[in-house]
Amino acid sequence: MSTLWLNKVKWDEHGLVPVIAQEAGSNDVLMFAWMNRDALAKTVELGEAVYWSRSRKKLWHKGEESGHTQKVIEIRLDCDEDVVLLKIQQVGDIACHTGRHSCFFQKFEGTRVGGEWLAVEPVLKDPETIYKLD
Repeated sequence: MSTLWLNKVKWDEHGLVPVIAQEAGSNDVLMFAWMNRDALAKTVELGEAVYWSRSRKKLWHKGEESGHTQKVIEIRLDCDEDVVLLKIQQVGDIACHTGRHSCFFQKFEGTRVGGEWLAVEPVLKDPETIYKLD
């Protein structure tokens, strides 16, 4: 299969593009990550989300340790062609490494003079039972 379609994406100076994972159906934004060309091509090939881990400097197949994979329903490119949106089905209902449904679980509560970030989504599963922690 030709990969010429990858040339339309405006990759940053590190060869990456920001990616938003949005749950199909609920439209919840579950997470934000990065992809390089290989990650996006592998995502299309597998039909499951594969990201680029900037900290580990390697491809990261979402759910490879936890089993919480993301089945890709649709892939979209924004108007500037520099952000990818994945519409996904989240397997296991947990997208965040904290054991929550979404990585966006902290909500700002406050006023212009002060406030705080509050966790507003519950932990669905203890991360220590999901991942092999050293």
